[in-house]
Amino acid sequence: MAWRSSGSSNIALIENLAKNGLVNSDRVKRAMLAVDRGNYSPSFPYDDSPQQIGHQATISAPHMHASAAESILPFLKPEPSTRILDIGSGSGYLTHVLAKLVDPVKNPPTGAPNPPEQGQEAGTVIGIDHIQALVDLANGNMAKSEDGRRLLESGKVQFVKGDGRKGWKEGAPYDAIHVGAAAAEHHQELVEQLKTPGRLFVPVEENYEQYIFVIDKKEDGSVKREKLYPVRYVPLTDAPRN
Repeated sequence: MAWRSSGSSNIALIENLAKNGLVNSDRVKRAMLAVDRGNYSPSFPYDDSPQQIGHQATISAPHMHASAAESILPFLKPEPSTRILDIGSGSGYLTHVLAKLVDPVKNPPTGAPNPPEQGQEAGTVIGIDHIQALVDLANGNMAKSEDGRRLLESGKVQFVKGDGRKGWKEGAPYDAIHVGAAAAEHHQELVEQLKTPGRLFVPVEENYEQYIFVIDKKEDGSVKREKLYPVRYVPLTDAPRN
């Protein structure tokens, strides 16, 4: 149903994703409605398809961003101790959506007994990319909106340059890690940087194909790996030489 979910605006896109069963959580829907994809995709922002953003990178299709957000949602508690790592942050779009999901004022959990008060502190989301131009792009894209500027200025969203295959130890441990490019193998360093409990959402190459894996680190430190569905992502690699 993904191909039927494109729209003429951000609202139409998200409503179509929800109508087609690709967004099921009210929290995820609210977060995606709050972040205009038009600020992040240079062409066809409201098509449900990946788009080029330069430097051999893409912004993933909206239905994949929705799937990732839905998968790690149980670990996205809107409180100051929550820490999320977005590897291969690229345009910065999903980083912004994840920040909305850990903001108690902007996106409280459905059915929360006590509505959050203004000034209540949100969690932190770190976006990491291996190309400085993409780090700069993400910062610039977020700065296009008042909400994005607020998150950057407060430090609740940070973009850093680094090898995402090694995670980002400076911000660890994380409640959840999202990887937006296909890893050539399972990187143990990422699992090690999860809290207990914590969840890793990552596409991994396997037998010349790519599959989404959800890896849960349990409270006792044990690890459960679940293989979900086939996908097609750009590879998680070194920065291009030119």
